[in-house]
Amino acid sequence: MRKPRKRSFAELVSENKNQIMKDEALMEKIEKRLEAKRIERAE
Repeated sequence: MRKPRKRSFAELVSENKNQIMKDEALMEKIEKRLEAKRIERAE
């Protein structure tokens, strides 16, 4: 049996980004947190 090839950090980041982009509920949560940060900094 061959050893599974270890993924590079860039590959892991790319895979994670794709999963997040597909998950609409998670995207909404992230957008709300970013919006709250922007409002907090504006005050």
